[in-house]
Amino acid sequence: METNVINTPIDPKQIPGWGIDADPKNDPTYPMRQRMNVGQDPDSKHRPQSLQPVDTEVLRSIERPNVSAVFGTPEPPSGLSGMIRRAAFHYSENRYRHWLPLVLADRVNVVEGIIEDLAHGKLPNIWAEKGYDVEWKHNRTSLILKLSAVAAVAAGAVVLLSSGDKEPKKPKHYRGAYPEE
Repeated sequence: METNVINTPIDPKQIPGWGIDADPKNDPTYPMRQRMNVGQDPDSKHRPQSLQPVDTEVLRSIERPNVSAVFGTPEPPSGLSGMIRRAAFHYSENRYRHWLPLVLADRVNVVEGIIEDLAHGKLPNIWAEKGYDVEWKHNRTSLILKLSAVAAVAAGAVVLLSSGDKEPKKPKHYRGAYPEE
């Protein structure tokens, strides 16, 4: 099989838009730098003078000595998911021991939210919250496959858990020190 494609180097100057930011006169951030009286790139190694106040518990990585200068104001970690998150932040960010518990904590937090809704008398609309109406409209095959898999796993779990010995075991009666056979 013969191909007519020749592997030749490409001249970058012939690609439209190549190196568009190389000319400092055409730098899109240049007017902003003039307004800020910055002659060169700002030094990212120094922290700003006024930091965001830490009002709630913010979990931080063990690789960083302080919290970031700016961060979102989350709900403080609470419940079982909060305990899992706190435990995860005892490990380095390059370890599975950090990330897998965080994924687990997200799933536990979903269950905690459903329990909290039920405790406050609110019945969660899981069908709408997961967007199944839209998925039914635009991706019906995938939704049917997902729901079939969930139904199969649930049915298998029910069968597995209910398939024990149906006959009650006869208790052994002992007389004296040795059992009778």
